[in-house]
Amino acid sequence: MHRPVLKLPSWLPVDGFILALVGTVGLAALLPARGPAATVAEGASTGAVALLFFLYGARLSSREALDGLRHWRLHLTVLACTFVLFPVLGLAARFLVPEVLVPTLYTGLLFLCLVPSTVQSSIAFTAIARGNVAAAICAGSFSSLLGIVVTPLLAALVLHGNGGGFSAGSLLKIVCQLLLPFVAGQLLRRWIGGFLTRHRTVLGRVDRGSILLVVYAAFSAGVVQGIWHQVSALRLLCLLGVEAVLLAVMLAASSYVAGKLGFRRADRIAITFAGSKKSLAAGLPMASVLFGAQAGLVVLPLMLFHQMQLMVCAVLAKRMAAGTVPVARREGASAATPAGPGGAAGGGFRRDTGWSRWRGGGDGRGGGRAAAVRTAHMTLRRTLGPRP
Repeated sequence: MHRPVLKLPSWLPVDGFILALVGTVGLAALLPARGPAATVAEGASTGAVALLFFLYGARLSSREALDGLRHWRLHLTVLACTFVLFPVLGLAARFLVPEVLVPTLYTGLLFLCLVPSTVQSSIAFTAIARGNVAAAICAGSFSSLLGIVVTPLLAALVLHGNGGGFSAGSLLKIVCQLLLPFVAGQLLRRWIGGFLTRHRTVLGRVDRGSILLVVYAAFSAGVVQGIWHQVSALRLLCLLGVEAVLLAVMLAASSYVAGKLGFRRADRIAITFAGSKKSLAAGLPMASVLFGAQAGLVVLPLMLFHQMQLMVCAVLAKRMAAGTVPVARREGASAATPAGPGGAAGGGFRRDTGWSRWRGGGDGRGGGRAAAVRTAHMTLRRTLGPRP
């Protein structure tokens, strides 16, 4: 007699890295680093952040990001969603303090709104929804590239007046721990890029291990200083509700704006997913530099938002692919046929078009798009990693 096996629905991707983060938080709560151990953990965390951004710079193809600048309207739309609309919504949530959100959680929510977009999950969901995968790659890469500079600058402007810990010392740390290692990685990419590509599995584990170390050090410092007494279960539920509204607004707004600007369906899908995502891997190290001991509580909104965006967008992408969730049409496009034929963007298919017709039809590159979708499904099933 076979015992029933409890399985999560295929549309519900639980990020294994989030589970590791939760375990790390639990370890920091039970066995926080104190005294000399805290000093060692802080030093190791500093080195881990520098290593992360060195590898980040060495892996990120600036040429790939810059080659996509011919689609400058699409890039500007994604950047406006990431670095303009998100921060505006974060500032608009200020009235929720202190009745709904405690000041530290609000600072974390505001910091979440300043973080750059992701690359991997934007690509995966765009592929599943049959959107412009090439545009998602370029938009995510360009957002990540600019985020190295733009996010700290926005933090200096926004967080300083909203309880953030930004200071001249923080700026120096950002330059030394984030910017310089990133630039060094970019400069050395020509010689070490191939090695990193061949060993990306091992280096992915190094990435995750480094981030876990950063999180352990930050949460340990928070536990020792007693900052967790500020948060109750009710406050966390309120935070989840606020983040759900934030994600819904960004998904709807990015799709609506893309439609109003006249983008093809495939481009609108890429804008919707790239413009509504936030990078956990870029945000966690930055928070550890900016907020120090308070980083443990400040990064909590980002950690929760990361898992929420995976779950919601997994459902949304599959429904877009099936045609059950229409993407906002561009001005003047008919309801039956999305704007434009299937062009280089990979977009343009009728809602009643079947999977087999879509694979072989359009611009003659359907097989490539089908392969991208299969790859994206496999990526989700293996659990989306926190690559920026």
